[in-house]
Amino acid sequence: MRLLAGAIIVTILLAIASLFVGVSDVSLGALLSSSAEDRAMQVLLISRIPRTLAIVLSGAAMAVAGLVMQMVVRNRFVEPSTAGTTESASLGFLVATIFFPAWPLMGKMLIAAAFALAGTALFLRILRAVPLRDTLLVPLVGIMLGGIIGAVTTFFAYRFELLASLLAWNMGDFSGILRGRYELLWIGLGCTILAYVAADRFTVAGMGKDFTTNLGLNYQRVMVLGLVIVSLVSAVVLVSVGSIPFLGLIIPNLVSLMVGDNMRRTVPWVAVMGAGFVLACDILGRILRAPYEIPISVVVGVIGSAIFLYLLLRTRRNAA
Repeated sequence: MRLLAGAIIVTILLAIASLFVGVSDVSLGALLSSSAEDRAMQVLLISRIPRTLAIVLSGAAMAVAGLVMQMVVRNRFVEPSTAGTTESASLGFLVATIFFPAWPLMGKMLIAAAFALAGTALFLRILRAVPLRDTLLVPLVGIMLGGIIGAVTTFFAYRFELLASLLAWNMGDFSGILRGRYELLWIGLGCTILAYVAADRFTVAGMGKDFTTNLGLNYQRVMVLGLVIVSLVSAVVLVSVGSIPFLGLIIPNLVSLMVGDNMRRTVPWVAVMGAGFVLACDILGRILRAPYEIPISVVVGVIGSAIFLYLLLRTRRNAA
């Protein structure tokens, strides 16, 4: 508990630091000497606080979604961006934009979630049909499926002149987050809480269908619940901030190395470390090329891919 409390304190400090990093002068002195109508206070209320909340909510939700997917698929190298889930959500958002352009963002998000659920179910169906003798083949199948779905999405985006919009969806970026444009991410918080409530069921389901059935649990219901959580989180994050790769893969694996595989114990760790990791990457992206900003998907992608390679090499070394 002390280590978790320390992680929470570090995350809170990063969140506070995030409020004061940016082009506009939002220093503590400027805030104390300004009224509610002054620029510094307006930037804080309209931009910095919503952005920080969006970072925390999306980081925690995506990390927990990755943990849930790893339990459902029973593979440590699976997460929404390596299972075709994110690409399916992007296709669903494109379909909603083409056929229902006047719909509110919530309606488009639900369509994206439905496509994400269908894409993830297709991924699981393929896994049942393909004999997999190596755990590393599972994410490879997901990456190939995601590539196919991504190609279809790009084709239709090109035909309907929506390539620029598609690029914006696939490029995770918090710079456009303002008050009134991040509130859907609270759904991700609800999914995170639901994952914690059902943590014991996911832990049992991760031991296999026969074991789960023998303990009196409905394996299919647990699977559906897990897929719904992953799909909703993937869709909400995609339509709000874009794609954030590798987050749901590296954070659960790092937490597993620290505290083990009991999901009831790891969900708070994964949520806190996911939020802290994205906060740190976002601050880094704002500092490296100030006053310009590096998108969060680029920073997380570079750091996440390096950690992913380390985890792969570590797995190979332990297997040998």
